[in-house]
Amino acid sequence: MRVFLTGASGYIGGSVARRLLDDGLVVRGLTRDAGNARALREMGIEPVVGELDDLELLRVEAIRADAVVHCAHADHRASADALVSALEGTGKPLVHTSGSSVVGDDVKGARLSEAIYDEASQFPVDERKRARQELNDAVLSAASRGVRSSIVCPSLIYGTGRGIRRDSIQVPFLVEQAMRSGVVRVVGRGVNRWSTVHIDDLADLYSRVLAHAPAGAFYFAEHGESSFAEIGVAIADRLGLGEVQSWDADEAAERWGAARAYFTFGSNSRVRAVRARDELGWAPRHGSVLRWIREDLEIDEEGAPHGA
Repeated sequence: MRVFLTGASGYIGGSVARRLLDDGLVVRGLTRDAGNARALREMGIEPVVGELDDLELLRVEAIRADAVVHCAHADHRASADALVSALEGTGKPLVHTSGSSVVGDDVKGARLSEAIYDEASQFPVDERKRARQELNDAVLSAASRGVRSSIVCPSLIYGTGRGIRRDSIQVPFLVEQAMRSGVVRVVGRGVNRWSTVHIDDLADLYSRVLAHAPAGAFYFAEHGESSFAEIGVAIADRLGLGEVQSWDADEAAERWGAARAYFTFGSNSRVRAVRARDELGWAPRHGSVLRWIREDLEIDEEGAPHGA
């Protein structure tokens, strides 16, 4: 099988590409940085240099491929529409990447939500995430247009990436902030909780979805959950720092940006991957993100986190 994969030089895309190569598939990977082409070739990926806004390039690559895995951007509507259009009527798989902040609330780290969602749930969507939900709906509705479309919706991802980019987003950011300031900070009291998933388990799910998911299927990806207060304590333990400091959400927004403060670190995002387990036999192997931070998080010689 020939797979066209976007985001090949990214954290998720590179790790998924590695897994698909291990499965024996041929992978052509989109990267916007021509400097990454050599590294992709060394991984065994056929590089395609271009941007998500190069819509004709995306259409050509999708038509040439037997399947498309879209890992580059959860909110880029034009690229998703172009891929759907190219695959219309072919019955080919299209696996799109979303993100569980789509179910995030606006509690500013001050409250634990009791709401936990699975794939069958009806969930409220904050207006700031409305565009993502509408994109998800468009991808899933492509099933009625002859596309075997599906969505993987990861929660907080941790672990060492298998591609060019080794670090994820949320944990490394908090680690870097702590190392620069000498203080671990969390938004509000950090009692808000996120579901979590290890990158290797996530890549395994993509493999299963590509091979077996029916058209129009949506899958959360999670294996356990932690509060940001707990994550902060684990980081402090790993770095040998003191108590975790609560940070006013609005002040955090001024320094980190509103999206990070209110959604990435300040919301609850509690999901359960019921469908992936029941339908695809997905069985995550990796344990707690807290144990991983304390025991496996690598710090390089310059003191920066690696593989968080």
